[in-house]
Amino acid sequence: MKIQTMATASKFAAVVGRPTWQQTMLRIKDPQKSIPFYTNVMGMTIIDELDFPQFNFKLWFLSTLPEGEKYTLVPGTKEAHDYLWNIEGTALELTWNYGTEDDTSQKYHPGNQERDGFGHIAFNTDDVYAACAKLEVAGVTFKKKPDEGRMKGLAFAYDPDGYWVEIVKRGLEKKKIPNYFNFSQTMLRIKDPTKSIPFYEAFGMIVVRQANYGDFSNYFLASSSSVDSNIDYSTLSDVEAKTTLSMMFGPILELTHNHGTEVDDNFKHYNGNEDGRQGFGHIGFVVDDVYAACETIRTMGYGFKKEPDGGMMKGLAFAYDPDGYLIEIIKRGGMDFNP
Repeated sequence: MKIQTMATASKFAAVVGRPTWQQTMLRIKDPQKSIPFYTNVMGMTIIDELDFPQFNFKLWFLSTLPEGEKYTLVPGTKEAHDYLWNIEGTALELTWNYGTEDDTSQKYHPGNQERDGFGHIAFNTDDVYAACAKLEVAGVTFKKKPDEGRMKGLAFAYDPDGYWVEIVKRGLEKKKIPNYFNFSQTMLRIKDPTKSIPFYEAFGMIVVRQANYGDFSNYFLASSSSVDSNIDYSTLSDVEAKTTLSMMFGPILELTHNHGTEVDDNFKHYNGNEDGRQGFGHIGFVVDDVYAACETIRTMGYGFKKEPDGGMMKGLAFAYDPDGYLIEIIKRGGMDFNP
């Protein structure tokens, strides 16, 4: 089965300024638990941090660096800021609101309940069974172990906040990724692929694989930094596309469509920012010029949570995608976030 293109890429003009998928944001309750999980257990590196005491929150940005690459910058410095806002890859942004670790009633919503949009993040590894045994020794618990359920050979672990972390086997056919784990996916559910796919294509993403499972379909999109310009992904068989996808080092955006939602006028996913359901926050793109990019995004008709000059933090924006997920638009090279 070859990738069936939807012939809708021209629905929106391309967002100007070479947009690149730069982050996935999750809220965390206790950084003393979440940071060691993602660094010591999942092998990520803190590449930067931003502290906003005037707003009572702090951000950590983590990335999977190629095995053996030494990160010598100090998070929180200008040099680290410059690195963060110029990376071609995708970081995991962990947001901590001061005091949540001491609030026994505070618990973030991990998704995967009725009408939740956010599903999971994922990490690739050579051997899912060995990796899960290693995670279990480290005290990690599981929603699904590799031999449980209908889909064998993949697993879903819980992070300290209860977010699902999929453990997936990477491809070994052509090249080997030396990292034990690499950050490989963010999954969001969508109502209508004929709206969502063109939206993300306008942000420079490419459908590298799609698969129909009868009652649902998955669309896997890669940002420009992960795409091999020598490959015409639309010509690949499903086996070829799956293999190619599993060998990518950078993360994939997986959009999951449960068939029939597109014809239900009353159906709407929760986006992770509603009262009582906060957990997943947004994904973000860096662009050369936030104002120019937003002029293009405005024509799509889905609106903004925050315009570039709105609020207290000028020069960045939060747009809505067709499902109401927040899309942060931020300047490549960064901006002065601290007063």
